[in-house]
Amino acid sequence: MTNDVPLSPSTEAPTPTTKTLVHLVRHGEVFNPKKVLYGRLDGYHLSELGREMAEVTSQWLAPRDITYLVSSPLERAQETAAPLAEKLDLPVVLDPRVIEAGNDFEGLTVGSNPKQLLQPRFWPKLVNPLRPSWGEPYQEIAERMYTAILDARDAAAGHEAAVVSHQLPVWTARRFAEGKRLWHDPRSRECTLASVTTIEFTGDEITGVQYAEPAGRLLPNSTQSVGA
Repeated sequence: MTNDVPLSPSTEAPTPTTKTLVHLVRHGEVFNPKKVLYGRLDGYHLSELGREMAEVTSQWLAPRDITYLVSSPLERAQETAAPLAEKLDLPVVLDPRVIEAGNDFEGLTVGSNPKQLLQPRFWPKLVNPLRPSWGEPYQEIAERMYTAILDARDAAAGHEAAVVSHQLPVWTARRFAEGKRLWHDPRSRECTLASVTTIEFTGDEITGVQYAEPAGRLLPNSTQSVGA
């Protein structure tokens, strides 16, 4: 069951000693035989392997004390959240703040065929990789993700929340939480398919960041190289 109304955090504000975990889950592999950079496009669903990844990660998360479940509105994120929602008997709150990053190359195959970027029409999009100039600024991604994370923390105060999102938003949120610069080499991202990045709060302070790959054994079977 999904709920696309705005988030309604609990009125129980976290005390200075309240421990709350927010798990940022990346979706599983997407069926994308043409290797399109699909971004926010509709119609991109989990592959069979991606559904297996979602199931394995849901099994890993289900024993935890998760009381609040959020998903990006995109199909692949909702499909990743579905088995966990079923196991926990929780509604899925759709939050547009955790959607994929905006990208001007959406719909193209520049990820698998970077030579396309040699076309002069693309050059203005490449002038500032630190912002980046080809899409949504890292700072904007961090700010929207962090407000969603704080709402999830408050809604699950004293317990745990799970937020199903996408690689770049999750990685940006992690770097923001760790106080690191937001621009980075995309090849350095520690955020594999169906992975879990956990932010620990004590009260309203971040007291730890952890990372796990529950579906790691399935990664060698994936052909996904673009998208997020």
